[in-house]
Amino acid sequence: MDKNLLKLNGIKPILAIIGILTIVEGAAIILQAKWLAEIIASLYNGATFQEQYVKIILFLLAFLGRHFLHTIQQNIATNFAEKTSKELRFHLMQKLFELGPKFTKKQGSGNIATLVLEGVTQYRTYLELFLPRMLATGVIPGMIILYVYWNDWLSGVILTVTMPILIGFLILVGMAASSQMNRQLATYKILSNHFLDSLRGLETLKFLGRSKQHSGNIEKVSEQYRGATMKTLRLAFLSSFSLDFFTSLSVAVVAVNLGLRLINGDLVLLPALMILILAPEFFLPVRMVGADYHATLDGKEAGEATQEIIQTPNRIQENELSISLGNNPCLSFDRVSFQHYPEEEITLKNLSFTIDGYKKIGIVGESGAGKSTLIDLLSGFSEHCGGTISLNGSPLSSLMTDEWRQLTTYIPQSPYIFSMSLRENIAFYHPNASDEEIIQALKATGLHDIFTTFPNGLDELLGDGGRNLSGGQEQRIALARAFLTNRKIMLLDEPTSHLDIETEFELKETMLPLFTKKLVFLATHRLHWMKEMDSIIVMNQGSIVEIGTHAELIAAKGYYYKLLQQ
Repeated sequence: MDKNLLKLNGIKPILAIIGILTIVEGAAIILQAKWLAEIIASLYNGATFQEQYVKIILFLLAFLGRHFLHTIQQNIATNFAEKTSKELRFHLMQKLFELGPKFTKKQGSGNIATLVLEGVTQYRTYLELFLPRMLATGVIPGMIILYVYWNDWLSGVILTVTMPILIGFLILVGMAASSQMNRQLATYKILSNHFLDSLRGLETLKFLGRSKQHSGNIEKVSEQYRGATMKTLRLAFLSSFSLDFFTSLSVAVVAVNLGLRLINGDLVLLPALMILILAPEFFLPVRMVGADYHATLDGKEAGEATQEIIQTPNRIQENELSISLGNNPCLSFDRVSFQHYPEEEITLKNLSFTIDGYKKIGIVGESGAGKSTLIDLLSGFSEHCGGTISLNGSPLSSLMTDEWRQLTTYIPQSPYIFSMSLRENIAFYHPNASDEEIIQALKATGLHDIFTTFPNGLDELLGDGGRNLSGGQEQRIALARAFLTNRKIMLLDEPTSHLDIETEFELKETMLPLFTKKLVFLATHRLHWMKEMDSIIVMNQGSIVEIGTHAELIAAKGYYYKLLQQ
């Protein structure tokens, strides 16, 4: 049983209702066997068929009632599973946004996408099958064994002895299946991440003439997953056969015992028939659990993985003070440190600086110096592990809050263009923006001339299945989003590193006016931007080595001066 199952919202009333229905179903199974045995025994003893009409009707009512109750249980479990899976997907997405892109990158975007789309659906299947099976296994065999003991203690002993053997075999098979499923899940994660990365880079691979060669890597990973799947299926088929074999063998032992005692005159026909009819019903819930185990194991694993992400602490403070920039904001870092995970080395070490007012701040350094990590920290994607961050003199326990993020605009190296219209792409953070406001954003970011060439205007579809944009145009889309939201803090992480120098200078002329009256942090390795910055933070190996204006750092002839000479 999944340890997180009882933590699900509303699970206890559902278990109580299904449990009550299962008890009634167990009673219907016993009555069905009793009346059927009485009918057969009476006919064997010479009674007429007409004399059995009442018992036949009772048998049919018990038979139909049993299946009707089972259908109700399944519908209740299905509705609960549907509702729970929707809530789980919502909480998972909410948690992923709280944990930020660093967590998604570490887990693998393909793995996360598979878990959100397919994993939650598999968990729904697990719930709708497992809940009624679990309660049936715990209730119905107990009711049947008590009734059998009441009628014939020896048959009850045989059933009692054979059931643990069957359960023990199921446990062994479950352990083997779980181990194999873990290996298959690991292979599936590799496949999903590899597939998504291949899709993202397909255009580049094709441009470089390496697409056919890359197909060999895709085939290799796919073959690994196929092999893991076949091993899992082989184990599932083998365990199903073995389960049916041991169940049939257990029923056969009961049947042989009953037959010998009937021949010897130690038992009459009626209880023997009734016990023989109930014996398969006694083992049926366990067989159903075994049959569904492999079908629901991937759902159980997906549920555990989802709950693990949801329960990942992000140290966000719920009672954070209201954040306001004011007319002249003062942002201060005092010996701030950061590490991605406790077991890893510290990435940022004792960062200290103070920014007064709305200024343009450049962040420079060689690759791996910590520029992007500092931007992630400022954007609220990551949580500092030491030191103090203050705004206007008030310490902030965390920047990973909705209030802080509502003040910031983050522009990455490669902005994401959604498979939506131009209007929806630009108004993504401001969906209520009017067409006039969107067109003004297009003009401010140099996209208006291109927009006028679109046949469908603002309704032109972009992204996959729509119009493809150049790297510079994608950056302008991101800038148009920033212009429309008009947030006072702009965070840019290598926004032009993948552009050619002509496109970059053209985009630079567009970007600089947008920086007016904003607090801007620009991380880049292209140092021609630094002449436009009010202050420059120079980083090396996770530490700040210099702070000053372009002219001051040139005069000092320190680390920044060496970067310029490279």
